Amino acid sequence: MKNPPYEILIVEDNVAHLKLTQYVLLKNKVDSRITVVRDGQEALDYLFKKKNEEGKTELSSPHIILLDLNLPKRDGREVLKLVKEDPVLKSIPVVIVSTSDREEDVTYAYEFGAAGYISKSSDFSKFSSEIGNVTQYLSL
Repeated sequence: MKNPPYEILIVEDNVAHLKLTQYVLLKNKVDSRITVVRDGQEALDYLFKKKNEEGKTELSSPHIILLDLNLPKRDGREVLKLVKEDPVLKSIPVVIVSTSDREEDVTYAYEFGAAGYISKSSDFSKFSSEIGNVTQYLSL
């Protein structure tokens, strides 16, 4: 398991959901440095940083990614798939944090390598407990 502070990438377009997630991480004393991106394309740009002068891709590696599914530009399903197909990025745990409880979304997430699935539509105490324990996915 990695040592804190944890680098957490939150991919979320809804400001209220973002603030709630940040609040819960703080409330649960998750020692972290948080980077926020607002859409799927921005997430991919962040993860696959521009190539340096030698033509090598400089990858940014958060310890964990909290990924919404329903995002503008590129949705979370596509981001998850591309992250898990990349030889360097695939080891980063991706936890889906979505309002969708549809069985096909949950199945898709796990089939494409998500470490976990947290429903935003759960009651607050369950959501808070699950977000507060996201570091459990770091040892997977």
